[in-house]
Amino acid sequence: MVKDELRQLLEDVKNSKVDIGDALAKLKNLPYEDLGFAVVDHHRALRKGFPEVIFCQGKTSDQVAQIFNKLCDGRRSILGTRASREDYDRVREIYPDAVYNELARTIVVNRGEKPAPKGKILVMSAGTADLPVAEEAAITAEIMGNEVRRTYDVGVAGIHRLLDKLDTIRWADVIIVVAGMEGALASVVGGLADQPIIAVPTSVGYGASFNGLSALLCMLNSCASGVSVVNIDNGFGAATMANAITKMIEEARA
Repeated sequence: MVKDELRQLLEDVKNSKVDIGDALAKLKNLPYEDLGFAVVDHHRALRKGFPEVIFCQGKTSDQVAQIFNKLCDGRRSILGTRASREDYDRVREIYPDAVYNELARTIVVNRGEKPAPKGKILVMSAGTADLPVAEEAAITAEIMGNEVRRTYDVGVAGIHRLLDKLDTIRWADVIIVVAGMEGALASVVGGLADQPIIAVPTSVGYGASFNGLSALLCMLNSCASGVSVVNIDNGFGAATMANAITKMIEEARA
Protein backbone atom coordinates (compact mmCIF):
# COMPACT_ATOMS: atom_id res chain seq x y z
CA MET A 1 0.00 0.00 0.00
CA VAL A 2 1.02 3.62 -0.51
CA LYS A 3 1.72 4.22 3.19
CA ASP A 4 4.21 1.37 3.23
CA GLU A 5 5.80 2.61 0.01
CA LEU A 6 6.20 6.11 1.45
CA ARG A 7 7.69 4.74 4.65
CA GLN A 8 10.15 2.59 2.71
CA LEU A 9 11.14 5.51 0.49
CA LEU A 10 11.83 7.71 3.53
CA GLU A 11 13.84 4.92 5.15
CA ASP A 12 15.87 4.51 1.95
CA VAL A 13 16.66 8.23 1.86
CA LYS A 14 17.58 8.16 5.54
CA ASN A 15 19.91 5.20 4.98
CA SER A 16 21.43 6.76 1.82
CA LYS A 17 20.08 3.99 -0.40
CA VAL A 18 18.16 6.54 -2.50
CA ASP A 19 19.42 10.05 -3.17
CA ILE A 20 17.16 13.08 -2.75
CA GLY A 21 16.83 13.69 -6.48
CA ASP A 22 15.52 10.17 -7.14
CA ALA A 23 13.20 10.43 -4.16
CA LEU A 24 11.74 13.69 -5.48
CA ALA A 25 11.19 12.07 -8.87
CA LYS A 26 9.22 9.26 -7.23
CA LEU A 27 7.22 11.64 -5.05
CA LYS A 28 6.26 13.77 -8.05
CA ASN A 29 3.99 11.03 -9.37
CA LEU A 30 2.46 10.06 -6.03
CA PRO A 31 -0.65 12.29 -6.12
CA TYR A 32 -1.48 11.61 -9.77
CA GLU A 33 0.07 10.94 -13.13
CA ASP A 34 -1.16 12.38 -16.43
CA LEU A 35 -1.05 9.79 -19.23
CA GLY A 36 -2.65 12.10 -21.77
CA PHE A 37 -5.82 9.98 -22.08
CA ALA A 38 -6.20 9.43 -18.31
CA VAL A 39 -5.07 11.04 -15.06
CA VAL A 40 -4.11 8.15 -12.79
CA ASP A 41 -4.80 8.69 -9.08
CA HIS A 42 -1.85 7.23 -7.14
CA HIS A 43 -3.03 8.76 -3.85
CA ARG A 44 -6.35 6.93 -3.66
CA ALA A 45 -4.89 4.04 -1.67
CA LEU A 46 -3.59 6.53 0.90
CA ARG A 47 -6.98 8.25 1.15
CA LYS A 48 -9.32 5.29 0.76
CA GLY A 49 -7.32 2.24 1.79
CA PHE A 50 -7.40 0.64 -1.67
CA PRO A 51 -5.90 1.69 -5.03
CA GLU A 52 -7.94 3.21 -7.80
CA VAL A 53 -10.11 0.65 -9.58
CA ILE A 54 -10.09 0.70 -13.38
CA PHE A 55 -13.46 0.96 -15.14
CA CYS A 56 -12.50 -0.65 -18.43
CA GLN A 57 -15.68 -0.11 -20.42
CA GLY A 58 -15.24 2.58 -23.07
CA LYS A 59 -11.45 2.41 -22.96
CA THR A 60 -9.28 0.75 -25.57
CA SER A 61 -7.42 -2.39 -24.55
CA ASP A 62 -4.11 -0.53 -24.86
CA GLN A 63 -5.38 2.20 -22.55
CA VAL A 64 -6.55 -0.38 -20.00
CA ALA A 65 -3.16 -2.12 -20.08
CA GLN A 66 -1.24 1.15 -19.66
CA ILE A 67 -3.35 2.16 -16.67
CA PHE A 68 -2.88 -1.27 -15.08
CA ASN A 69 0.87 -0.94 -15.56
CA LYS A 70 1.02 2.51 -13.97
CA LEU A 71 -1.24 1.67 -11.02
CA CYS A 72 0.15 -1.76 -10.24
CA ASP A 73 3.82 -1.04 -10.83
CA GLY A 74 4.65 -4.49 -9.48
CA ARG A 75 3.61 -3.63 -5.92
CA ARG A 76 -0.17 -3.25 -5.67
CA SER A 77 -3.18 -5.45 -6.31
CA ILE A 78 -5.35 -3.83 -8.97
CA LEU A 79 -8.93 -4.52 -10.01
CA GLY A 80 -10.45 -3.77 -13.41
CA THR A 81 -14.23 -3.89 -13.85
CA ARG A 82 -16.44 -4.20 -16.95
CA ALA A 83 -13.47 -5.66 -18.81
CA SER A 84 -13.63 -7.52 -22.10
CA ARG A 85 -11.65 -10.61 -23.05
CA GLU A 86 -9.56 -8.37 -25.33
CA ASP A 87 -8.74 -6.12 -22.37
CA TYR A 88 -7.64 -9.15 -20.40
CA ASP A 89 -5.46 -10.52 -23.19
CA ARG A 90 -3.67 -7.19 -23.43
CA VAL A 91 -3.15 -6.90 -19.65
CA ARG A 92 -1.87 -10.48 -19.53
CA GLU A 93 0.95 -9.52 -21.89
CA ILE A 94 2.29 -7.34 -19.05
CA TYR A 95 1.09 -9.44 -16.10
CA PRO A 96 0.91 -13.14 -17.11
CA ASP A 97 -0.69 -14.04 -13.78
CA ALA A 98 -3.63 -11.69 -14.26
CA VAL A 99 -6.95 -13.42 -13.53
CA TYR A 100 -10.07 -12.87 -15.62
CA ASN A 101 -13.60 -13.67 -14.50
CA GLU A 102 -15.70 -13.79 -17.64
CA LEU A 103 -19.00 -13.81 -15.77
CA ALA A 104 -18.16 -10.77 -13.64
CA ARG A 105 -16.05 -9.15 -16.38
CA THR A 106 -13.25 -8.41 -13.92
CA ILE A 107 -9.47 -8.47 -14.20
CA VAL A 108 -7.42 -8.93 -11.03
CA VAL A 109 -3.65 -8.54 -10.71
CA ASN A 110 -2.47 -9.58 -7.24
CA ARG A 111 0.70 -7.88 -6.02
CA GLY A 112 2.23 -6.99 -2.66
CA GLU A 113 0.74 -7.96 0.67
CA LYS A 114 -2.92 -8.86 0.94
CA PRO A 115 -5.14 -6.25 2.64
CA ALA A 116 -5.62 -6.77 6.36
CA PRO A 117 -8.66 -9.01 6.99
CA LYS A 118 -11.81 -6.99 7.53
CA GLY A 119 -15.28 -8.42 7.85
CA LYS A 120 -17.79 -10.95 6.56
CA ILE A 121 -19.88 -10.09 3.53
CA LEU A 122 -22.69 -12.21 2.13
CA VAL A 123 -23.64 -11.72 -1.52
CA MET A 124 -27.11 -12.96 -2.43
CA SER A 125 -28.81 -13.09 -5.81
CA ALA A 126 -32.47 -13.55 -6.62
CA GLY A 127 -31.80 -15.48 -9.83
CA THR A 128 -29.08 -16.98 -11.96
CA ALA A 129 -29.47 -14.14 -14.46
CA ASP A 130 -28.28 -11.74 -11.73
CA LEU A 131 -24.95 -13.53 -11.31
CA PRO A 132 -22.78 -11.17 -13.41
CA VAL A 133 -23.59 -8.29 -11.06
CA ALA A 134 -23.40 -10.48 -7.96
CA GLU A 135 -19.99 -11.83 -8.95
CA GLU A 136 -18.69 -8.31 -9.62
CA ALA A 137 -19.69 -7.46 -6.05
CA ALA A 138 -18.19 -10.64 -4.58
CA ILE A 139 -14.84 -10.31 -6.35
CA THR A 140 -14.58 -6.63 -5.42
CA ALA A 141 -15.28 -7.40 -1.76
CA GLU A 142 -12.72 -10.22 -1.75
CA ILE A 143 -9.86 -8.24 -3.27
CA MET A 144 -10.51 -5.51 -0.69
CA GLY A 145 -9.79 -8.05 2.07
CA ASN A 146 -13.19 -9.37 3.13
CA GLU A 147 -14.34 -12.93 3.67
CA VAL A 148 -17.15 -13.46 1.18
CA ARG A 149 -19.86 -16.08 0.97
CA ARG A 150 -22.25 -16.47 -1.95
CA THR A 151 -25.90 -17.51 -1.81
CA TYR A 152 -27.37 -17.50 -5.29
CA ASP A 153 -30.77 -18.14 -6.87
CA VAL A 154 -32.83 -17.65 -3.70
CA GLY A 155 -35.47 -15.27 -5.06
CA VAL A 156 -39.00 -14.86 -3.78
CA ALA A 157 -40.44 -17.08 -6.53
CA GLY A 158 -39.36 -19.98 -4.28
CA ILE A 159 -39.23 -18.44 -0.81
CA HIS A 160 -38.35 -21.78 0.85
CA ARG A 161 -34.90 -21.56 -0.80
CA LEU A 162 -34.24 -18.34 1.10
CA LEU A 163 -35.57 -19.55 4.46
CA ASP A 164 -33.12 -22.43 4.25
CA LYS A 165 -30.23 -19.89 4.38
CA LEU A 166 -30.96 -18.21 7.71
CA ASP A 167 -27.74 -19.43 9.34
CA THR A 168 -25.69 -17.95 6.48
CA ILE A 169 -27.60 -14.68 6.74
CA ARG A 170 -26.82 -14.46 10.47
CA TRP A 171 -23.11 -15.13 9.74
CA ALA A 172 -22.59 -11.89 7.80
CA ASP A 173 -21.61 -8.41 8.94
CA VAL A 174 -23.08 -6.88 5.77
CA ILE A 175 -25.41 -8.37 3.15
CA ILE A 176 -25.47 -7.42 -0.53
CA VAL A 177 -28.73 -8.40 -2.22
CA VAL A 178 -28.77 -8.46 -6.03
CA ALA A 179 -32.12 -8.75 -7.80
CA GLY A 180 -33.84 -7.86 -11.04
CA MET A 181 -37.51 -8.21 -12.05
CA GLU A 182 -39.44 -6.49 -9.22
CA GLY A 183 -36.47 -6.56 -6.80
CA ALA A 184 -38.48 -7.95 -3.89
CA LEU A 185 -35.66 -10.04 -2.41
CA ALA A 186 -34.02 -7.02 -0.75
CA SER A 187 -37.18 -6.25 1.26
CA VAL A 188 -37.62 -9.86 2.33
CA VAL A 189 -33.99 -10.16 3.48
CA GLY A 190 -34.32 -6.79 5.19
CA GLY A 191 -37.19 -8.21 7.20
CA LEU A 192 -35.13 -11.22 8.29
CA ALA A 193 -31.74 -9.65 9.05
CA ASP A 194 -30.52 -7.00 11.47
CA GLN A 195 -27.33 -6.27 9.50
CA PRO A 196 -26.97 -3.46 6.95
CA ILE A 197 -28.51 -4.50 3.61
CA ILE A 198 -27.13 -3.06 0.38
CA ALA A 199 -29.57 -3.67 -2.46
CA VAL A 200 -28.44 -3.80 -6.08
CA PRO A 201 -31.15 -3.65 -8.76
CA THR A 202 -30.22 -5.36 -12.01
CA SER A 203 -31.42 -4.75 -15.55
CA VAL A 204 -32.78 -8.31 -15.72
CA GLY A 205 -36.48 -8.67 -16.49
CA TYR A 206 -39.29 -8.40 -19.03
CA GLY A 207 -40.48 -5.18 -20.64
CA ALA A 208 -42.18 -3.52 -17.68
CA SER A 209 -39.02 -3.92 -15.62
CA PHE A 210 -37.68 -1.00 -17.72
CA ASN A 211 -34.09 -2.30 -17.69
CA GLY A 212 -33.89 -2.30 -13.90
CA LEU A 213 -35.91 0.82 -13.10
CA SER A 214 -38.75 -1.25 -11.63
CA ALA A 215 -36.37 -3.07 -9.27
CA LEU A 216 -34.65 0.19 -8.37
CA LEU A 217 -37.93 1.89 -7.39
CA CYS A 218 -39.12 -1.18 -5.50
CA MET A 219 -35.91 -1.28 -3.48
CA LEU A 220 -36.03 2.46 -2.78
CA ASN A 221 -39.61 2.00 -1.52
CA SER A 222 -38.75 -0.99 0.66
CA CYS A 223 -40.86 -1.21 3.80
CA ALA A 224 -38.01 -3.05 5.55
CA SER A 225 -35.72 -0.78 7.56
CA GLY A 226 -31.96 -0.81 7.12
CA VAL A 227 -31.98 -1.26 3.32
CA SER A 228 -29.84 1.07 1.21
CA VAL A 229 -29.76 1.03 -2.58
CA VAL A 230 -27.05 1.57 -5.20
CA ASN A 231 -27.41 2.16 -8.93
CA ILE A 232 -28.67 -0.39 -11.44
CA ASP A 233 -26.13 -3.20 -12.08
CA ASN A 234 -23.60 -1.53 -9.75
CA GLY A 235 -22.13 -4.55 -7.98
CA PHE A 236 -18.82 -2.73 -7.59
CA GLY A 237 -20.45 0.19 -5.79
CA ALA A 238 -22.28 -2.13 -3.42
CA ALA A 239 -19.09 -3.99 -2.52
CA THR A 240 -17.19 -0.75 -1.96
CA MET A 241 -19.89 0.45 0.45
CA ALA A 242 -19.92 -2.93 2.21
CA ASN A 243 -16.14 -2.75 2.55
CA ALA A 244 -16.39 0.70 4.14
CA ILE A 245 -18.79 -0.74 6.71
CA THR A 246 -16.63 -3.78 7.53
CA LYS A 247 -13.58 -1.55 7.79
CA MET A 248 -15.35 0.57 10.43
CA ILE A 249 -16.43 -2.58 12.27
CA GLU A 250 -12.86 -3.88 12.40
CA GLU A 251 -11.52 -0.51 13.56
CA ALA A 252 -14.13 -0.43 16.34
CA ARG A 253 -13.13 -3.94 17.44
CA ALA A 254 -9.41 -3.07 17.55
